[in-house]
Formats: sequence, C-alpha cells, structure tokens
Amino acid sequence: MNRRTVAMARHSARGLFVLGLLTLAACASAPGKPPSVPPAPPASASATKPAAQPNAPSPEAAPRPAPARPAHLWPFTKIQGVEWVKLDDVAAHFRLKTAWSKPGAELTLSDARGVRFRFEANQRDFYLDGVRVFLGRSALLHRAGLWVTRLDVIKTIGPLLRPEDHLAFLPAAPPRTIVIDAGHGGNDPGKQNLKLKLDEKDMTLDVVLRLKKLLELRGYTIRLTREKDDRLANEQRADLDRRAAVSRDAKADLFLSIHFNAVEPKDAARVTGTETYVLTPQFQWSSTDNSGDSLTNTAFPANRQDTANVVLGYQLHRAMLAGLKTSDRGFKRGRLRVLLLPECPAALLEAAYLSNDKEAARVGTPEFRQQIAESIAEGVQSYAALIAALRAPPPPAK
Repeated sequence: MNRRTVAMARHSARGLFVLGLLTLAACASAPGKPPSVPPAPPASASATKPAAQPNAPSPEAAPRPAPARPAHLWPFTKIQGVEWVKLDDVAAHFRLKTAWSKPGAELTLSDARGVRFRFEANQRDFYLDGVRVFLGRSALLHRAGLWVTRLDVIKTIGPLLRPEDHLAFLPAAPPRTIVIDAGHGGNDPGKQNLKLKLDEKDMTLDVVLRLKKLLELRGYTIRLTREKDDRLANEQRADLDRRAAVSRDAKADLFLSIHFNAVEPKDAARVTGTETYVLTPQFQWSSTDNSGDSLTNTAFPANRQDTANVVLGYQLHRAMLAGLKTSDRGFKRGRLRVLLLPECPAALLEAAYLSNDKEAARVGTPEFRQQIAESIAEGVQSYAALIAALRAPPPPAK
C-alpha cells in the first residue's frame, strides 16, 4: 500500500476549475433480491500507518459543510476548540442504555438486542456489533463521562446505527453497475513476499476476476479498471486518477479497489488480518493521523458520498471478517488518492498481509482468493439489501 496512501496536495486555481465541473453520478435500480447479511466475529488488532501517497488532485472550489443532522439535535460542549458530544446524550437520542463495563474506562451502549457499542477512553476505535470502527479522534474522558466528537457522531455513529435518518444522503436505489479496481499492475508490483514469490498486482487481479464472475451471476454489470498485467498510465498519480475516472465514465454505482497489505519486517510475524478504507470526511482526521494534515479542511468531490461510504464500508468490512475468519484490523478512513474523485460510493479493501508468511501462504492458494472474492460479494449484497430496504415503498393504505 506504499504508493496509494495519504495524499499531500496544494490548492491550485486550475485544479479548482476542473474539479468544479465534476458532477455526481446517478444511481440506478436494484438487481435481484440479495441474501441476508452474514454475522461477524469480534476481534482486535493494532493499527499500522500507510506510507505516503502522491499529491492529491485539487479539491473543490470551496469547503462545503458536512452533510449532517441539524446541529441543534446534537448538544455539544467545546473543549479546546473541538465540539464534543457526551455518549450519554447519544444513547438517549437512540434510546440506548449506557453502562460502565470498566468504571471510568470502558462504556457500553445497549438495546434489546444486547450490547451494540463499546467505547474505551483515549482510544480511536470502538466496536459496533463486534466490528472494529475507527473514530476521527479518541474518545475523551471528561467530567465523569465519555465523549466523542460531534463530527464522529454525525459522520460515523449516526449513519451506522440509524441509516434511515440519513436518506437524503444515501443513493436513491441499490447499485447495478460496479467498477472494480485491481490495485497496481505492470511495472508496479505493489507489496511483495519475495520468499513466496508473490506480488500484490497478481493477487489483486486474480481476486478481481473471481469477484467479477460472482457479481455478474447476481445480476450486476461489472467493469474492471484492468484485466491484465498493466497500468493505466506510466506516472503514478495519473494511473490512480484514471482508475477513478473509469468509474465516472461508466456512471458506476459503486467503486471497489482491491489490495493486499504489508508492514515493516519487525512487525511482520504478528500483524495479520483485513482492513477497509473509505474517504475521510472534510474536517476529520484520517485513521492513521494523530493531528490532522494539510488536507483536513479540504472537501474533495467524493466527500459528497460520505454517508453512503460509511454504510458501504461497514458492510464490506463485516462481510470480510465473517467470510475470512481473520483478525479485525478495523474499518478506517483515509485520504487515499484513488478514493478522492469517484462520484459514487467507494471503498478500498486490504484483504490480507503479504508481509506475514503464514497469511501470504494462504493468499497464494486459489481457495483463499476465492474466499476473499466471495466475502466481498457478500458485502456488496449486504449493502444493496440495506439500500433496498431503506428505499422500499410504504405498504398500501388499508
């Protein structure tokens, strides 16, 4: 993932004008009835920071306010210039019960189904129904209560728990056309396991070709960014931008970029698992940043899809955990270049670690790559089912 991580860019007048011309892709009608959503096991793992990525395309001409519930619905307290919402207020709004599982350290929010949320003081991640999700900032212990930022409530917690409250920011129909991107290619091998002679570019293409067949059988129209071992452009930034452009040209309803991960040799033996990325919302810190960056206040075209992105990413990540029975590296946010420009909901999946010999050996088998493809397909179907349910017409009046 060393060539596609956090973008570092400057505003430019020319870029502002060009990107101002980008328009939002429309969503089409749904395919056949999706299957039920698979359950996901709880898991935990430490986070790793991606390497630097090429300069980002220019942002939109002016920062746009984040799509959100009206501000007055979330009472907040400003602490050192940041707006914080007490989790007791979040629980009350969603009719959840709070309880300290570890007094002053870990708070749970529950309903009739049991524990739904688990938050820990000074931690960036929380668990929703056993799935690890990253916040923009760590939960804050303040005045005998646990607090999260108002932006995290608006952009993550609210849409995940009550997507029906955010219909104005979700697609009008489930997806039909999906663009799938096999990461890297050509003279860019991506991550490598030299011992096992595995290149990321080959593994991603194999998974994508399998995924294409699975989704076509379910009635989706699929377009690939590449179908052989090549790149879309010689220059890295142009290559990544053209991958996103394929989704715009196809008027896609979803964009999925498939990758494999790696860490430094000193951590390779202990780090395994899967992680999922969607674009970081404007004003929010990315999951691997501890203080924001030069792009924190920037709105990119794909930020129009923030709400749909978080719903899509969660469903994909949950399905990957259920299908692969692997370590939960977390559902995360990042300003990854390939995610900056799509005009439809988009996610980047890091299926497994090539740096871990045991996990890489699994990746090297057709059976495991088929499991990856099947898990992603289940995630797509779960997302489609959710959108279909939210957009279902009301029952006829009696």
